[in-house]
Amino acid sequence: MIEYYSQEIHGPFHIWELGDFHLEEGGVLRGAWLAYATFGTLNEARDNAILIPTWYSGTSKIWEDVYIGPGRALDPEKYFIVVVNQLGSGLSISPHNAPFPSNGPRFPHVRIGDDVRAQHRLITEHFGIERLALVVGGSMGAQQTWEWAVRYPEMVARAAPMAGTAKNTSHDFIFTETLMDAITSDPAFRGGFYGHPSEVHQGLLAHAKLWTVMGWSTEFFAAGRPAELGFTTMDDFVTNFMFATFAPMDPNNLLCMAWKWQRGDVSRHTGGDLAAALARVKAKTFVMPIDEDMFFPPRDCEREQKLTPGAEFRVLRSIDGHLALFGADPAFLEQVDEALGELLDSPA
Repeated sequence: MIEYYSQEIHGPFHIWELGDFHLEEGGVLRGAWLAYATFGTLNEARDNAILIPTWYSGTSKIWEDVYIGPGRALDPEKYFIVVVNQLGSGLSISPHNAPFPSNGPRFPHVRIGDDVRAQHRLITEHFGIERLALVVGGSMGAQQTWEWAVRYPEMVARAAPMAGTAKNTSHDFIFTETLMDAITSDPAFRGGFYGHPSEVHQGLLAHAKLWTVMGWSTEFFAAGRPAELGFTTMDDFVTNFMFATFAPMDPNNLLCMAWKWQRGDVSRHTGGDLAAALARVKAKTFVMPIDEDMFFPPRDCEREQKLTPGAEFRVLRSIDGHLALFGADPAFLEQVDEALGELLDSPA
């Protein structure tokens, strides 16, 4: 048990048993489960449900703390909101908590499609929901949002992929590889058979530094945003914000999610034809990139928006870049609320 992934830090969350779950890459997650959190009440018609999949390293807790609340677009007084922690996140079945011998580096490869199939079972079998009012997610959550809209077009009324693409780019694939290399190059990683995540501190620090470079924008540093957030030097920011964020996490969990991130691609449904895959989308869709995002820049997202029937392009502006998703920029959160509120008010 790693304390970081506990109910005390990331709860309250619930567990739903998937049983033996067959994977797209082959193999089986034996005795699998999903961890999820709910907010609000499912109405009698079961038509007020919103699904939120989580991003890389994130859990349902950040959505609870940053995006969900009365008077917000994601208002639990109006909607039944289900935040599902992706496979490998540390709360759902993951390398660090899977039963022996399929734990640690022996944990099988999981794809975005596996996440969405598992979520579909939770939504339909456990909650009896036939149509979702909205699927929204950021980063890897956007990858899952796109997968939902393509795989289950009749079930998704509205979709809002934020800061993420339907098909990962080759540039982003290579960058994600550097994040993985930062972890695995630490001698203490030992092929994934380390004793405790803290032993891989050098690799996790290098991983955090790469996130510092690419997660924020150059303007974030030029404008002195780290000082605004209470950090006195770059070393202070890297150590006490970025490294502090990733240091408690399990390296094998991060690698599981990164491998999945690299291969996010809805065109797997159509023999590699992205236009044909996105043509399947029936949801009212707002494509919502962040203008200073260096992982998923707006032009990459706009190419996909133009292939998606009726989709609208809504650029979110923040010098915090991709990590504006963390919620440190109040103006960014206002834009998210405005866009999601408009989308939820739109007929679908």
